[in-house]
Amino acid sequence: MIFIETPPDTSGYMIAGYAIAFGVMLIYVLSLIIRYRNLNRDLSMLEEIDKG
Repeated sequence: MIFIETPPDTSGYMIAGYAIAFGVMLIYVLSLIIRYRNLNRDLSMLEEIDKG
């Protein structure tokens, strides 16, 4: 009789890997949004200083 071994169930690791990858991407996008807002705020402040 031949014993057939099934591969280990690693779906939990796959889900964890995807969750971490999407989490890092979300943090990066949020960082870009915050930087863009700060850039626009600084630009408007510099334009006000230039007018004054």
